[in-house]
Amino acid sequence: MKFRRLGRTGVLVSELCLGTMTFGWQVEEAPSHGLLDRFVDAGGNFLDTANVYSDGKSEEIIGKWLVRHNREGVVLATKARFRTGDSVNDLGLSRKHLYRAVRDSLRRLHTDYIDLLQVHAWDPLTSLEESFGTLHRLVEDGLVRYIGVSNYRGWQFEKALQLCRSRGWNEPVSLQPQYSLYARATEFELIPMCAAENIAVLPWSPLGGGYLTGKYKNGVRAPPSGTRIAESNDVEFYARRFENERANRIVKAVETAAREAGKTTAQVALNWLLSRPAVTAPIIGARNIDQLNENLGSTGWSLSTDQVAALDRASEIEVTYPYDRRAEEQQSSDRPWA
Repeated sequence: MKFRRLGRTGVLVSELCLGTMTFGWQVEEAPSHGLLDRFVDAGGNFLDTANVYSDGKSEEIIGKWLVRHNREGVVLATKARFRTGDSVNDLGLSRKHLYRAVRDSLRRLHTDYIDLLQVHAWDPLTSLEESFGTLHRLVEDGLVRYIGVSNYRGWQFEKALQLCRSRGWNEPVSLQPQYSLYARATEFELIPMCAAENIAVLPWSPLGGGYLTGKYKNGVRAPPSGTRIAESNDVEFYARRFENERANRIVKAVETAAREAGKTTAQVALNWLLSRPAVTAPIIGARNIDQLNENLGSTGWSLSTDQVAALDRASEIEVTYPYDRRAEEQQSSDRPWA
């Protein structure tokens, strides 16, 4: 596996990041440790979790694994923001909650520092000054090495970034957005912003909630047992998302590219994402070794230019002002127009 810089930092991370949301939920401790071992054996060093995954069990499982492994050989990312208790202040990005969340994560992870602490989502209640001032202090205290954000919109990220710069605080170095062949609206604001600011993009749900793996041959209303959609309480949500002309077009294009390349549909979808501007490491998940091995097979090769173009066409979404071609031409021209 190749390594890429984590944004503008000097830290190198593997081009795939192992997401551990399934740990303690769909995967027990022993097989979770097996997945971690396999990922590291394949050259991976980048792990992503969150304090709310399986009510903290994901962090606990990683922590027990870290005890017998080289902590310095791993780049460990976790998140804080969502509710962790019954108290009115057991959520959000206040100084009170962030310090409590970090202390609890460190205890569960059996480590004395977090490589990348990400705010899990925007907090409309707490001021940016309090949230990012606290994040800066956590870095200064040595509890955190770098900070990042997840699920922010472009204006929210830029507002936080410029605040940090104006105060001389540690700046966010990464963004974790939803991004895949299905979720391409990320390209309107977020990807250009990250490219311009040298921010690491860590896409979550790179396989469209599992739909790009080819599991749902009969549609999402009759999902195979054991799949994410089968275990969902809202199959209709997935039906609205995937049972449409664009989704069918994407699946056909991915299947065609997979046949041509001699790869699986999941590997094609991940390889397409690895080729996108600003993308550092898609976050892959797995319930078993076979799934992990398949995802690992997305590296070490490249789709052809024609295959990428075909996937781009199949997954394109309607683009309107101010993101359309005419607006782009206007921005690059020195002639005023109305």
